[in-house]
Amino acid sequence: MIIPFSPPHIDQSVVDQVLDTLKNKWVTTGPKVKELEQEILSLTKSDAAICVNSWTSGAILMLKWYGIKPGDEVIVPAYTYCATALSVLHCGATPVMVDVQDDFNIDPEKVRNAITPRTKAIIAVDFSGWPCDYDVLKAIITSPKVVKQFKPETSKQIALGRILLISDAAHSIGSMYEGVAAAKKSDVTIFSFHAVKNITTAEGGCICLNLPPVFNVQEEYSYLKMYTLNGQNKDALAKSKGGGWRYDILFQGLKINMPDICAAIGLAQIKKYNDDLLPARKIIAKQYYNGFREQKWFVSPPLIDIHRESCYHLFPLRIKGISEDQRDTIIDELTKLGISVNVHFIPLPMLTFFKKIGYKIEDYPVAYKNYSTEISLPIYPNLSPKEVKFIISSLIKIVNSHMVVPQKKVAESSLLMPV
Repeated sequence: MIIPFSPPHIDQSVVDQVLDTLKNKWVTTGPKVKELEQEILSLTKSDAAICVNSWTSGAILMLKWYGIKPGDEVIVPAYTYCATALSVLHCGATPVMVDVQDDFNIDPEKVRNAITPRTKAIIAVDFSGWPCDYDVLKAIITSPKVVKQFKPETSKQIALGRILLISDAAHSIGSMYEGVAAAKKSDVTIFSFHAVKNITTAEGGCICLNLPPVFNVQEEYSYLKMYTLNGQNKDALAKSKGGGWRYDILFQGLKINMPDICAAIGLAQIKKYNDDLLPARKIIAKQYYNGFREQKWFVSPPLIDIHRESCYHLFPLRIKGISEDQRDTIIDELTKLGISVNVHFIPLPMLTFFKKIGYKIEDYPVAYKNYSTEISLPIYPNLSPKEVKFIISSLIKIVNSHMVVPQKKVAESSLLMPV
């Protein structure tokens, strides 16, 4: 049996949307992108949505929008994909890494302790689709002490008057926080539509704005759309209209727009996301949880509690009591059986580039502990019950043959999937 890790969901509706785009002979930014943005607004109830060509470019754009520059600091978790920190470096600023909690997400107390007068933004990562504790993070950045030390230097910073809270929601489209889309809980939320994500456009992303009322949402939307097109005041579709050839460049922008040919893929998927694709992921997560819950070594990923619900992008289980080397051996054994798994993520301070610029994994013990015992299992709508059973039985057999099983069952948590 060969089980891939995370193939894109390409069905006939996706093919039809792409063919429709090709038949209309408009493949760059146009009506499909606009329709996808509207679907994202409907899904998240955000105030504005701007599609871009990747999460990374969206993050760079929003940091530049806020005036992030050399000398500024942006707090990020040490346990994330490299793009979170690289987007900060691309703006010339310093990523201030902090450790995470047992639920994989950024530790609010570490954030509080890391804030300085140079802190301009926080990028909180919704690991595997599990929302960060945004109410606590928002309480920290709006506290009188933190607001007092904030030093605004641009018009956007003066208007907001505090640290900008950005959600790295690359994993978390469809996640919920206290009954609303988790995307609503931060100032800026940025999704990824990379090929392995819950919704894909092959490559792509989307910026969602939920800024305070002091900002004019439509003005910001229009400005950011121009920013994605080199600061040009007309997109290609507008220029193609009769007599619409004349345009102007209003400021130094970026070229990071999403084309319609990509948007078409995501458009087909998002139309069936809440009713089909997302429930299918939840069913598989529940099967995994129930299949492993009696194993003494099983540590469940956070999936649902009274405040939050994941979008089940990953199933990142941890194996209690093993070393990093044992974890790697278990992965090798699964691979030999045709089961493709992954590890999310190698903490940033373990990567050569970040080690060279001074980050040390010893400063982030929880990140390392989570990483060293974590295995991400396949989870996607087309994964069959037979395949899920094979994955469960194979992992149980392999783990039990490669380790001394703990004598006590891992304590259950309110973060676990209910039976």
